Amino acid sequence: MSIENVEIPYGAYWSTPFAKWQGSLQHLHAMKFSAWVAKKELAQRDIDPTLFDSGVLGMTNAQYQSFYGAPWPLYELGATHTPGHLLSQVCATGVRGLFATASEIALGMADTSLLMTADRCSNGAHIYYPAPTGPGGYGQSEDQVTYNMQHDAIAGHSMIQTGENVARQFGISREELDAVALRRYEQYQDALKDNQAFQKRYMTLPFTIPNSSFRKEVGSLNGDEGVFPTTAEGLAKLNPVNEGGVVTFGNMTHPADGNAAMILTTADKAQALSHDPGIRINICGFGQARTDLAHMPAAPIDAAARALTAAGVDYSQIKAIKTHNPFAVNDIAFARATGVDVMQMNNFGCSMIWGHPQGPTGMRAIIELIEELVLLGGGYGLFTGCAGGDQGMAVVLRVSER
Repeated sequence: MSIENVEIPYGAYWSTPFAKWQGSLQHLHAMKFSAWVAKKELAQRDIDPTLFDSGVLGMTNAQYQSFYGAPWPLYELGATHTPGHLLSQVCATGVRGLFATASEIALGMADTSLLMTADRCSNGAHIYYPAPTGPGGYGQSEDQVTYNMQHDAIAGHSMIQTGENVARQFGISREELDAVALRRYEQYQDALKDNQAFQKRYMTLPFTIPNSSFRKEVGSLNGDEGVFPTTAEGLAKLNPVNEGGVVTFGNMTHPADGNAAMILTTADKAQALSHDPGIRINICGFGQARTDLAHMPAAPIDAAARALTAAGVDYSQIKAIKTHNPFAVNDIAFARATGVDVMQMNNFGCSMIWGHPQGPTGMRAIIELIEELVLLGGGYGLFTGCAGGDQGMAVVLRVSER
């Protein structure tokens, strides 16, 4: 079986709202929260969780007893005999999870699989690594989330520095970055029109917030938390994060909490799980790349090119593009390298606006890409994004009539 015979049933996916760092979701164990949401979403779709013969959990930040990986949340949501595994590729975890899940089905190891992506940047783990043979027996420790964002394991630079490096490489000005940031905020407003009609295509709103034991309701969210009003004047007033640089807190993303999930299955089973059996969603090709050290925002360029080659299409055939854009730098560099219109990418929202919980980031963008293609009447769509380690991953999808 080829990967093109792996399908995503239309509507068999969901995302929570994303909540800002230390916001309304900060008290929830990411794995338990993902299972709690999945159980409710599957029930809404009248899907029996025992049908899954495989599961994948994409998560990047350690949680209590996350050592056990996917089998734990699978059991919690009702897939009590379903095997699964945990994977992590920083910001590329969503598309990497899609690749892993689709590959299992294409290889005949599974027929129907649940891909869960979950992360909580808030209250990140403080980890101590013993070193009994070191001086005095003292080991090393790290605050997993914040330390690694500030210290690349290879060269010690921050993630923000990679944005500055690519801005210099492509000659990108502060004014260009702010113009794209403002455009991305305007595009997000389209997802809020008509009482959030676009987001409600894949998100349950208002969203109930459980307590940490998941036994009672403690609040609700009417949408993403942490999206700040953006104006040209407000962007211009912000100082660069690094002195003399062009990246500001206005033209970059913010850490967040949340989860997103998707069902993948074989072509002959997709119709029964689809909200609209007449809509077909195929995975056409994946791509991955690694760019120069400390130039992370440039990695999606080559990853996208390889995904297009694998799918047998070019940019003239792509009707919608979504990116994981921790910096506006990402999108401008991508547009300059490919010739696409930077102002027409990322319709209805992107990670620069609704936040970056890492594992679920790309998953939500892929879900939004599918819904945009459906509104456009079908066609090819591209998702591409970067990840720590100067990596990129991309996928080409096709929405068509069955």
